[in-house]
Amino acid sequence: MPDIAKRFPQNPLLSPKDVTPSTEGLHIACLLNPGVFKFDGKIWLLVRVAERPLQNEIVVSFPILNEKGGTEIMEIPLNDADLIATDARVVRYKGVDYLTTLSHLRLFCSEDGVKFKEPEGYPKLFGTGMLQTFGIEDCRVTQMDDKYYLTFTAVSASGVGVGMRTTTDWKNFESFGMILPPHNKDCAIFEEKVNGMYYALHRPSSVDLGGNYIWLAQSPDGVHWGNHQCIIKTRPDNWDSARVGAGAAPIKTDKGWLAIYHGANIEHQYCLGVFLLDINDPYKVIAHATEPIMKPLEPYELSGFFGHVVFTNGHIVEPDGDTVTIYYGAADEFVCGAKFSLNEIFKVLGI
Repeated sequence: MPDIAKRFPQNPLLSPKDVTPSTEGLHIACLLNPGVFKFDGKIWLLVRVAERPLQNEIVVSFPILNEKGGTEIMEIPLNDADLIATDARVVRYKGVDYLTTLSHLRLFCSEDGVKFKEPEGYPKLFGTGMLQTFGIEDCRVTQMDDKYYLTFTAVSASGVGVGMRTTTDWKNFESFGMILPPHNKDCAIFEEKVNGMYYALHRPSSVDLGGNYIWLAQSPDGVHWGNHQCIIKTRPDNWDSARVGAGAAPIKTDKGWLAIYHGANIEHQYCLGVFLLDINDPYKVIAHATEPIMKPLEPYELSGFFGHVVFTNGHIVEPDGDTVTIYYGAADEFVCGAKFSLNEIFKVLGI
């Protein structure tokens, strides 16, 4: 089955050179995986912006947040025997893992969905508190009525969990701290209740038993989650053999809840796939496509901060009811756009 994505000819839409660093002494290493929503008549992206100091041949250096929310720079000599720095994304020093970049979230808006700019008067969103000292990442945005739910990956030396904030105006935010404790990420809340309950996809992980699977949970209030059940697992010898994780909130269709997700193989190559959940009982998986709907094919997807990656956690369903515009991270460095047809996706699902 061929890749069915219709990529924007203007890709990449946003690159590190298009964005100003948040702090003097840092530079932007990459832009990643935006949350997507509509607000004030425009299309908005909540982009993960990853920063670090310029590197040299003597030390590896990276930023972390302190207890007061200030940025501190750690520097470790590259010849230090306690340093393991073979991954562009993570270094291990004296048995502790650190991210090579510090991420925050930044808003961009567009009239046409192609040309994005950073608007004035809206805050940058940074990690706060000890559970977000390594930054906040990969935010999914869910709108229910006039409230937006922001679920993001909160990273610290204590682990990786899911944090949440809400807003109605994108200038004032209420924080709910960590709603799913480590190790967890890729949390996407459905955009409407099902039988009076909130639902959310998420990904708890275990290095010893189990794997990086997609789970589903329900909640009476959107804050406290229970009835966790594993619904999608990795598939041996397939494109999603190493890990799977949710994209944005599933799309409600007349055939069920359509979820676009990411999967990776043991070589860390990321593609996008789809599955379908029952409209009245989302714990039931109706269909799960064998082949991906999008693969890293273009130069900006194959080469970057971390190549061979397409990764989405945001989309817009267009007024025609068939077109889905996704905004995605490419090669862990660029923000891009692509369009899909729901009818073509259903053919991939075999329904």
